[in-house]
Amino acid sequence: MMWLLVLLTMVAIAPFLREALRAPMNAKAREAAPGHLASLPQGVTHYQWYGPPDGPLVVCVHGLTTPSFVWNSIAPALGKEGYRVLTYDLFGRGYSDRPNGIQDPAFFTGQLDALLSDQNVDGDLALIGYSMGGAIGAAYTVNGSHPVKELILLAPAGMQPVGSPTLRRMVQMPVLGRWLMLARYPAMLRQGLRAEADQPSSVTSINALQRAELGFRGFVPAVHESLRGMLTDSFQTYHEKICQQGTPVLAVWGAQDDVIPLCAKDTLSQWNPDAEQYVVPKAGHGVTYSHTPDVLTHVIRFLKADS
Repeated sequence: MMWLLVLLTMVAIAPFLREALRAPMNAKAREAAPGHLASLPQGVTHYQWYGPPDGPLVVCVHGLTTPSFVWNSIAPALGKEGYRVLTYDLFGRGYSDRPNGIQDPAFFTGQLDALLSDQNVDGDLALIGYSMGGAIGAAYTVNGSHPVKELILLAPAGMQPVGSPTLRRMVQMPVLGRWLMLARYPAMLRQGLRAEADQPSSVTSINALQRAELGFRGFVPAVHESLRGMLTDSFQTYHEKICQQGTPVLAVWGAQDDVIPLCAKDTLSQWNPDAEQYVVPKAGHGVTYSHTPDVLTHVIRFLKADS
C-alpha cells in the first residue's frame, strides 16, 4: 500500500511541481521586452506607445491567452493614421507580473486605471478590446475612471460563458480546478495552436509567441483565474448600461469563430440595438491578426466617423 500512496502523492504534486519549475517573469526575462515597464500597485505592467504624442488616444486590450503582441500590426497602423495608441500586457501574460487572486472586472479595470494614471493620461479615450479584452473593455466603459468615447469589440467575450459546461464547473473548484488546469490546460492550448499553425497572420511568429507563454510561471494560473472571474458570467448589465449612456459601439466578428460563436452577435444586438456590427467572412477567433486589413477598415472608419 505504501507504493500506492507514494504514486498517488506524485500524481497529486506533479502539476504543481511543473508549475514551480517554470521560468519566472523577472528582470532577466524582461531584457527582451520592447517598450516600457510601469511599477503599479498590483505589480509591474509592460506597455508600448505608438503614433504621435498629440493624437487621439486609443487603448488596446488583448484577450485571455495572447498578450499585447496581438496588436503588433494594428497598433502601428493606427499610429500612422494619427492616433496615439497604448498597448499593454494584462497581469499574468506577456512581460507583466503575475499577482495572485481572482481576475474579475474590478481587477482588470484597476490595472488599466493605474496604468493610465502612471502615464498621466487625461481626458477621454477610444477602447479596443479583443476576445476577453472585449469584456474588460465593456467593464471599463461602465466603471473606469476615464470616459470611453468609443468602444470597439473584436470577437468579444461576455455574451455567453466561454467553454463547455464541464470546463466551467472545473474552473470554479479552487483546489481541484487549479490542479486540473495545471495538468491539462497546457496540452489543450498546444493542441489548439497546432490546429491554427497554418492560419495566416499579420503578426510574425504569433503561434510560437503564444506557445512560449506556457514556459513562464503564473500564466496558466492567470488563465484559470480569468476563466473563474471573467468568462463564466454574462456581461449583459454592462452592455445595457453602455447603450443607455450612448457610447458608440462597433463589434467585428469572425464568421467561423469556434471560440466566440457568431450567435453572440445576436445577443449583443438584443442588449445594445445601437451597436454597429460587421462579420468578416472566413475569419475565425484570430480575426484580429488573420484578417487585419478587414478589421482596420472597419475600425478606422468607425473612429473617424465619430471624431
